[in-house]
Formats: sequence, C-alpha cells, structure tokens
Amino acid sequence: MNQVIEKKRSPFSIFLILWTGELISLIGSGLTSFGLGVYVYQVTGKVSGLALVSLLAFLPSLLLSPVAGVLADRYDRRLLMLLGDSLSALGILFILICMLLRNTQLWQICIGVTISSVFSSLLEPAYRASITDLLSREDYTKASGLVQAAGSSKYLISPILAGYLLRAFDIKLLLVIDICTFFVTASAILFVRRSLASKRERGSASSNLEQVSAPLHGESVSASGSMRDDFREGWRAVAGNRGVLVLVIMGSVITFFLGFIQTLSTPMILAFADSSALGTTLTLSACGMLITSVLVGIIPMRHNFVNKLCASLFGAGIFMAFFGLRENIVFVCAAGFFFFSMLPVANTSLDYLIRTNISNELQGRAWALIGVISQLGYVAAYAVSGILADHVFTPLLVKGGGLSGSVGVIIGTGTGRGTGFLILMAGLLLSLSAIILLRIKSIRVLETGGEPYVLQNDPK
Repeated sequence: MNQVIEKKRSPFSIFLILWTGELISLIGSGLTSFGLGVYVYQVTGKVSGLALVSLLAFLPSLLLSPVAGVLADRYDRRLLMLLGDSLSALGILFILICMLLRNTQLWQICIGVTISSVFSSLLEPAYRASITDLLSREDYTKASGLVQAAGSSKYLISPILAGYLLRAFDIKLLLVIDICTFFVTASAILFVRRSLASKRERGSASSNLEQVSAPLHGESVSASGSMRDDFREGWRAVAGNRGVLVLVIMGSVITFFLGFIQTLSTPMILAFADSSALGTTLTLSACGMLITSVLVGIIPMRHNFVNKLCASLFGAGIFMAFFGLRENIVFVCAAGFFFFSMLPVANTSLDYLIRTNISNELQGRAWALIGVISQLGYVAAYAVSGILADHVFTPLLVKGGGLSGSVGVIIGTGTGRGTGFLILMAGLLLSLSAIILLRIKSIRVLETGGEPYVLQNDPK
C-alpha cells in the first residue's frame, strides 16, 4: 500500500516528508540542548560543567564529519540515517534513565551527550546527500533553503518552547520529547526508503561501471587509498592558495571568540533571570540571523566581500561586547539580535571568498577540511571558557573582588558579571581580529579570485 501511495507522490513531496522528520528531530535536539545547559548549571553552579557538556556534544560530530561524509558517498544512505538517528537516541535515553534513578552525575551526562554526538554525525551528511538522490537540479536551491530553515529551528523554536516547559515541568519531559522525535525521523526515513533505494541503486551501477573502467586507466580502486587521496587533495586545495589558508586559520580564531558567547550566555542570563526569560532571549536573538538571511537572499551581495566580511565581524564583536555589558533582559535581547544579524553577511562573504578560489572538482573535499579546521576555535573556546569564568573572572567581579572597584563600577558585580565581562572581552577581541583581517594582503587578493589549486595527476 505504501508503495502505491509513494508512486503517486512527486519527488519534492517525498523530500518534504523526510525534511519534516528532520525538522521535528532538530527541534527535539534543541530542547535537550537547552534543558541540559540549564540543568547542569543549576545543579553544579559551575560554568565549567556546562562548557564540558557543550564540548563533548560538539567535538565528536566535528571530528567525525569528514569520515561521515565519505561514508555517505560509499554506503547505503538510508541505513546510515537510521543508524545515526536511532543510536544517537541511546545517549539521551541513558541520561533519562540516570535521572529517573535520582543519581545523576555530571560524568553520566557527559557520556550520554558523547554517545549521541558520535552517532548523530552519521545522520547529517547522509541526509544532505539524499537530497541529490531524491530531487532534480531545479529543486536543489529550494531544498537547500528548507534545510537551512530546519537547522535554525533549534535556535528559533526550541529555546522559547523549552524555557516555558521548564517552568511547569522538569528536564525529564524535554528528554522524553526528544527521544520521541527520533521515532518520527526514523518513520520518515522508512516511509521514503523505496525512493532513496531506486536512486542509490542507479548510483551503485554507475559506481560499478567506474570500478570496471578504473583499471583500464591505471587507477587504483582501493577504498582506503581513495579515501586517503581525497583528504590529501582536499588539504592541497586549501594550502595551495595562501589567501584561502590564512582565511581558514583566521576563521578558527573568529570561532574561538564566538564560542565564548555560545557557552557563557546561558549562565550569564540565569544569574539574573529564569529559564523562560533565557529561552525568549535566545529565540529573539536568533531572529536577527533569520531576518538578515532573508535579506541576503533577496538582495544578493555582488562585490566588496572582504570589506563586508570585516565590517560584519567588527559589528558582531561590538554587539557581543554590549551583550555582556548589563544585567538587563531588554538590553541583552537587543544586543543579541544585532549580534546575530551580522553573522549571515559574514558567512556569505566568507563562503564566496573561499568558493571562488578553489577548483570546482575539489570543493567537496576542501569544504570537509575547512569545516573541521575553522571550527576548532569552538573546541578551544569550550575547553577554556568555563575554567576562565569559574576560576578567574567570576572571583574578580563578586563583591570585594579584585576588579569590583574598577570594572565592577561600569558593568556591575555579582555571580554573573564575570561571565559577562568575559563575553565583553571576547567581543572586543573579535572586532580587533576583523581589523587585522582587513589588513592581510593575501586575503584581499581573494576578492579578484586568484589562481585556485586544481586537481593534478599523481606522478606515482
């Protein structure tokens, strides 16, 4: 019966079913992320505990993303999506069981989020690659917009929903909802499995043809060798252009400063407001990113990408500094809104400068490595932000602290002012980085689209 119904559906309507399942799953993941952040901080009273959970939820997916991307091209994407979805739920289930037993420790939460992060890394590349299986070229951009919209749901919908749910219930409800959303995603994958299979089988036939013809051209068909070569060529594409390499490294510096506001915004706001105010603040702040993304889509950016990149990063740093300046929820919301509104311009400019300076045939391999390198800054920020907040900045800005009579006069004193000051300092350093970026000659040369590295035959 399902097969008859599916045949009557257009490819895009089938994609919408898969997309809806992913949307619901992302909202559930956002609920868990928000709830665990609030729970860990309220139970431990330490920013370092929250930072550790954030690090373990992020690092495995980051490190495994290049491998997961290769697996998505080599194996059954339906199976990878089902495994990634179902097995990542085990980590959340483990945390829920520990909480039901009333003996929850920080290390147990760390194990749970690590398990979830490891297996969820399988889902995203296979899901995105399945768009190619289902759709024609004419629908790619429409599908890409919907995928980005779903990705933003964990910042636009989940925080405000989780904030209000936590006022009436506890975190266990959020975990139960998240686990239930995994079943929705799995059901959507199973529903469209025949459409995905037919495309993948054609892809397998094409792959088999390539394997038969490869020896005729003296090429190796070793899977391990091919994967190693893919990574090597991706690195050459990045390192072969000095401007691209410098921009990627600077990208890691930028994400380092951005990681502070991601980690410290929750404890800073909870120091003077409740979870519902926190959820509302994060949602309203993310609306800035949504509005600017729409404007960028309506009014295409055509030139001066280096200037726009630096200007948007400078503005983001200034508004980030304002975010940590005052314990006033309206002031924080406004600063957060304008901070996030700067990011789409920076992301679009960065994407253009790199994309136009790398050969098309190397784009996939290069972006996999660029994603890992540029986001290492987040890893570093998650690793040090909690320690700095708990052991350096907070003691300095409580009553009687070393900076209470100087900096404390301007930004106030209290348990949340150390995290606020740390966000403020990271924002100012981000603005300084934007000024430095503007003065790097090799990056300015990227504006003209210099000489991209191209794939060359291996002399061996």
